[in-house]
Amino acid sequence: MSEQKFKKVVLAYSGGLDTSIIIPWLKENYGCEVIAVAGNVGQDKELSGLKERAIKTGASKIYIEDITDEFVDEYIIPTMQAGAIYENTYLLGTSFARPPIAKRIVEIAKKEGADAICHGCTGKGNDQVRFELTIKAFAPEMPIIAPWRIWDIKSRDEEIDYAIAKNVPITLTRETNYSKDMNLWHLSHEGLDLEDPANEPNYDKILELSVTPEKAPDVPTYVSIDFEKGVPVAVDGEKMKASEIIRKLNKLGGANGIGIIDIVENRLVGMKSRGVYETPGGTILYRAHEQLEMICIDKDTMHTKQMLAQKFAELVYDGKWFTPLREALSAFVTETQKNVNGTVKMKLYKGNVIPAGVTSPTSLYDEEVATFGADNIYNQADSAGFINLFGLPIKIKAMLDEKRGN
Repeated sequence: MSEQKFKKVVLAYSGGLDTSIIIPWLKENYGCEVIAVAGNVGQDKELSGLKERAIKTGASKIYIEDITDEFVDEYIIPTMQAGAIYENTYLLGTSFARPPIAKRIVEIAKKEGADAICHGCTGKGNDQVRFELTIKAFAPEMPIIAPWRIWDIKSRDEEIDYAIAKNVPITLTRETNYSKDMNLWHLSHEGLDLEDPANEPNYDKILELSVTPEKAPDVPTYVSIDFEKGVPVAVDGEKMKASEIIRKLNKLGGANGIGIIDIVENRLVGMKSRGVYETPGGTILYRAHEQLEMICIDKDTMHTKQMLAQKFAELVYDGKWFTPLREALSAFVTETQKNVNGTVKMKLYKGNVIPAGVTSPTSLYDEEVATFGADNIYNQADSAGFINLFGLPIKIKAMLDEKRGN
């Protein structure tokens, strides 16, 4: 495949079909030692047997790095605080998981003295960009091997054929060969019948974190979430770290059919892609945080923040986490969160997240001013002068148009 030879290659390894067959492929085509690195970002159950599988497939060593709390505290929470949602629907579950994994892979590659890094991302996907931009940020001279861009394999069926030929152990079949990505925040499903947007997803077949709203309980579930400076710190009064909060909300949200989306998104590389994503806890957290911001952030800051949220989402989706603009936007977001403190109560019912009350010690809402009842603070007569000045440009234009016969 290549005349270039490497002594030691560090592989971003998940144990899935792609990365499993890449180990023997690397050894065959580059004559190198392969060190596998798996980043645990909350997909704990998928890590069972991973070490044995990697070694059996030909890796000389495997690192299984638990970076779940780093992923949550340094990537998920800042993105949630920004209100960043890609194309008004996608809560960026796969997108912001790639930078922390790639960053740790670079650290291990340097530690091991590797002379190349390899990933199993396809040439059609977004993840190749997310991995490689992070590698460039921390190891700009490091060679990157992307087998999907250079090998002769053209489909997942051919990957299975290769795995069988090389005695690579795999657990999937051609009939259940959905492309999935799981972490603490979400689970994505792509491929097979989902590639045709005309097909309704077989939710009973594919869902793992959630039930469908039809199968959710007929009575609502109430949950309260406490925030300090925009960071979730407790659920139903019980203090816990953010990763534990997401785990708890995943269970509550999943049981109530929360956070299932069916989306055709615009990939970074230019094509549209259809997927079904499960984000039960994240959906609750976004909605609760949004409710609290409504009473804690002033109008101008809120409207500016909402405009910047779309740009923040695009940066995350495009793999530009380690860039000056993302860091600058995060600095702005952090400043906006200083007074986002309080408790939000939500009602979960058959796929819906319904606000059920919010309180805050730093609220900007004043019932005495907003009331429809009598008050001694707001003089309603003051609004006449305000409207006269606010509407002056409209009035002058209308007067001049009338004078000119327009």
